[in-house]
Amino acid sequence: MKATPLATPLAVLLMGAAIACASFSSTARADDRDRARFHLDRLPWFVVPSSVSATTYDGVSDDLLTAGLGKTGLAGPAPTIANPASPTAAELRRLAIWSNYRALVDMTANGGYGRFWGPNIDVDGNDTLGEGKIAGAEYIAYADNGSGKQNVTLMVQVPAQFDPRKPCIVTATSSGSRGVYGAISAAGEWGLKRGCAVAYTDKGSGNGAQDLMTGQVTLIDGLLADAASAGKKSQFTVDASASGLARYNAAFPYRYAFKHAHSQQNPEQDWGTDTLEAVQFAYWVLNHQFGPAAAGSHHRVRYEPGSITTIAASVSNGGGASLAAAEQDKRGWITAVVVGEPQINVDMPHRARVLEGGQPIAQAGKPLADYVTLANLLQPCAALAQAATGAPYLTALPLARTTAIRQARCASLAAAGYVKGADLQAQADDALAQLHAAGYEADSDLLQAPMWDSQAEPAVAVTYANAYTRSSVLDNLCGFSFGTTNPATGAAGVPPAVSPMPTVFGLGNGIPPTNGISLVYGDGTTAAADHRLATPDASFAGAVCMRRLWTQHDPRMRMSVRAISVEADLHGKPAILVQGRSDALVPINHASRAYLAANSLREGARRQVSLYEVTNGQHFDAFLGVPGFDTRFVPVHYYYLQALDLMWRHLHEGAPLPPSQVIRTVPRGGTPGAAPALTTANLPAIQSNPGSNAIEARHGVVDVPH
Repeated sequence: MKATPLATPLAVLLMGAAIACASFSSTARADDRDRARFHLDRLPWFVVPSSVSATTYDGVSDDLLTAGLGKTGLAGPAPTIANPASPTAAELRRLAIWSNYRALVDMTANGGYGRFWGPNIDVDGNDTLGEGKIAGAEYIAYADNGSGKQNVTLMVQVPAQFDPRKPCIVTATSSGSRGVYGAISAAGEWGLKRGCAVAYTDKGSGNGAQDLMTGQVTLIDGLLADAASAGKKSQFTVDASASGLARYNAAFPYRYAFKHAHSQQNPEQDWGTDTLEAVQFAYWVLNHQFGPAAAGSHHRVRYEPGSITTIAASVSNGGGASLAAAEQDKRGWITAVVVGEPQINVDMPHRARVLEGGQPIAQAGKPLADYVTLANLLQPCAALAQAATGAPYLTALPLARTTAIRQARCASLAAAGYVKGADLQAQADDALAQLHAAGYEADSDLLQAPMWDSQAEPAVAVTYANAYTRSSVLDNLCGFSFGTTNPATGAAGVPPAVSPMPTVFGLGNGIPPTNGISLVYGDGTTAAADHRLATPDASFAGAVCMRRLWTQHDPRMRMSVRAISVEADLHGKPAILVQGRSDALVPINHASRAYLAANSLREGARRQVSLYEVTNGQHFDAFLGVPGFDTRFVPVHYYYLQALDLMWRHLHEGAPLPPSQVIRTVPRGGTPGAAPALTTANLPAIQSNPGSNAIEARHGVVDVPH
């Protein structure tokens, strides 16, 4: 059955518009008197009334969790589009759910999909749900400050099995720079299965894009429009004059702007606010659906702030946003927090320290701006270190080409004095030693190569450097831009064989390289190309430039980093942090361990934070289907789901949360690409009494057992 609009959205919009736009009129004063009399549900001030829409899904032809694909379809090939040049909104939604679901979990059966997680697995871990489709209603809207330039996407899914007598909300703030469905397989699926409303947001860094040559931009549903005609309905439009864009396009044709990198708003400073606003929008939705009817289309407030059990939950950037939201929350919107591998920038107290086996680690609590620019500089060379021998290979480039890039980067680093050593091996070993000294665990040595080869590290470094310096796309910060390239040579400035724009909402991740758009480098003296191929040393000068933005105290970057720093004070809220010790993208020493240390000092006896540190766990569970990842690493997602279950029992049954601990997993082993099936023998349980595996945290000092 085709999705159909809810019966009352027009009345809802009119009510919201009247409330939001007539604050000084006699009508508004009458509305205020009526509200006081009837305590009416009010559309939050930050929601753009004209952007609100709602759709019901029958759970058969289409649904909230799988877009009608079911467990089988999610594991299959990308859903087809009738006219690839002009997808419908429904086709783009289906594509977005398919791609975002797969981005966060291992989709292989041997790795656990369909057995430990997946739409078919119920809340008790049993395979009882068939294709796992979930009927319900989906509301979507923009949040904005009145400028029409923020346009943060909010979405609330209310499953048909939601019990208004036992209400619950789970947040699913997008991970990475993904769009609004960016955490659907993490917190979204778990919340829907529990019968909770799920509050999503793309946190203002989502998949908004602009084709600079054509002026096409994406709308809230992924459809395309001309920037001029879209106006404030655009997810993101470049702030530049027509003449400025014309000059840029003449010099740098076939380039694209992305919201996270180029909005010039440092969206990360509002990630906590965005998550809180998603919760408030969910309250409005639930009051609208389940509040007692009043005059006309109005509803009375059934749920006051704090009356709904709400778990702030997500992973990676979404996890950091959840922690920030819980810290900012002063009205009781959030009950508890469960996050995986949180990307969080902690304002570390002077006395806070992290120990491992009783010995101080090299560094803890560095901001992303520091560690990602260093890793991007050193990783290609560190990939040749002795300790990194046998690392999984994660690039489409031929091995010989990648080896040449690594060797050239080592040579450039040595010539510039960034690494020491009389020969290539010594230089590579020194590069890896510097990463250790900067807080990267030795457990992540085998991941230094694939993090750069997959372009995860360069993409993050470029995107965040642009965001933190509030640079315009026209600036080509440090020589980098986003554009289509020749598949064979890597040369930029070539028209795409197929425009990436029609499907960027469905397949893009908001941070190029993505959906056929490459990370391009051109330093003004050489032809622009894919950053790996632009120079023999893989755009070394550009990497140095980004590193110097931090080391030479660029005031824009320093100000932005201060704006995103958190205190690690959750005001007594219970929280669980889950992270893999082998995380090479968001090092655990700068994320979960640092947060636990700062929290133990700032909250003291009030603190209720547990850290579950997973050995052999890394940042990208989706990589576990890649040869070499499958044999060496285990899914952190498995323990994230366990943590959500533990928090649920804590909130509803009073069960105590297990204390902080190291979970010593067992890799699957076997032949790369054909590892044996994952079993519970690989995944020991979280312990109520962890004994020698307990992580101690007191008075700002965290001690993690080896």
